[in-house]
Amino acid sequence: MFDRLIRTETVVLDVVAPEVAGVWGVEDEALLVALTESALADFDRVPLDSGSLLSELPVEVLAVLLAASGVGAGVVEGLRARARVVAFHQARLLESMMAVVDEYSSFDSDWSLVLEGAAAEVRAALVLTRRAAESDLDLAWCLRDRVPAVLEALKEGRIDLRRAWVLVSGTSHLEEEVARRVVSQVLEGAEGRTTGQLKALLRRLCVELDPDDAFRRFRSASEERKVVAELGVDSTATMVASDLAPERVAAVMDRLTRLAHSLRGSGEERSMDQLRADIFLDLLEGNTTTSPVRGTVDIRVDLATLVGLEEKAAELAGWGPVVADIARQLTLRHGPSWRVTVTDGDGGVVHSGVTRRRPDAPLRRLVESRHPTCVFPGCRRPSTACDLDHRIRVVDGGRTHPDQLVPLCRHDHVIRHRHGWTHTPNPDGTHTWTSPLGVNYTRPPPN
Repeated sequence: MFDRLIRTETVVLDVVAPEVAGVWGVEDEALLVALTESALADFDRVPLDSGSLLSELPVEVLAVLLAASGVGAGVVEGLRARARVVAFHQARLLESMMAVVDEYSSFDSDWSLVLEGAAAEVRAALVLTRRAAESDLDLAWCLRDRVPAVLEALKEGRIDLRRAWVLVSGTSHLEEEVARRVVSQVLEGAEGRTTGQLKALLRRLCVELDPDDAFRRFRSASEERKVVAELGVDSTATMVASDLAPERVAAVMDRLTRLAHSLRGSGEERSMDQLRADIFLDLLEGNTTTSPVRGTVDIRVDLATLVGLEEKAAELAGWGPVVADIARQLTLRHGPSWRVTVTDGDGGVVHSGVTRRRPDAPLRRLVESRHPTCVFPGCRRPSTACDLDHRIRVVDGGRTHPDQLVPLCRHDHVIRHRHGWTHTPNPDGTHTWTSPLGVNYTRPPPN
């Protein structure tokens, strides 16, 4: 295999052979080829790209090859390949942990005692805390015995350990058979989604799979809502409110952000985070000098769900899915701060409306309805809090038209123009972004 690489990629040979020779302590080319071919027969392999010679190299040789990655797009490909190698070894590490469990299972038939003993062994071997060892072992067990498809994806380098954690924890409340079914749907395209996008997709599937159970869990969790406060080690305090109604939290956060923006001006040195925190305390303390800005909630719901024919999850833009019953209740309200987008079965916009007396410009409303969040890869900031960016600049002949406008959060808007990213929308709802290094990234359509 490496012999073929040598014959067809002489440039690679010139760069990589010295590195390989240094690792294995040989200089003779024929011996180098023989050793590498032998390694191919014995070492584990990690598939990276079915159309690349890299997919046929063992991890050990691949690591040496990556040490000589090029410039521009080659640097990015090297980055991706290294990440996949890391994922492969993480999977093997978890499998090794389960091998320890298998050894302990021969000592005792009590599964809890087996796990306890294995956790102690792993803890001692890897010098971990008890909690870390138990947590890692629990993940290893879930991946091997509960959702093995996730372990295979990790071993193949299609996902990383962060995504594996999300897939395991996001299906932990489901029966094993159901969890596997959900995972099989989410794994397709998982490598193109951030952990935040994966969590939202998982929540949506779980809601739609068993809407009655999802609503029961929502009601049960809501009954546990609370606010807690504690002092930190740096003498500051932290206040956390949990298990709240998602639509109210979305409205509150939007209002805090709008109020913070209204205070930005000459002489204001506080960051947006600092302003939101200060306004939060001012409002709770009864300070009424703050401008009475109302927050906006942007909710998307399928038409069949809205009329009660189906129970698909609705979407709070930038937050994630909510159970269908919440969406129906919200669309019936006539408060001053609700924006509702009704879609058809294919995700197309059927209706978009705002319940406030002074609606935003129809054009902005239409663009935000089509794109519920910032369309830069990985960003989930609600479009209602974004800038509208001309895909083709006005000075370059771009038109102010729905097909030429997309929402970009302020940070990504600056990144796009400052660093020269280009953007192309696709008919299937995806967005293709090209970086300054010439690498293409695909932003998937809304869940």
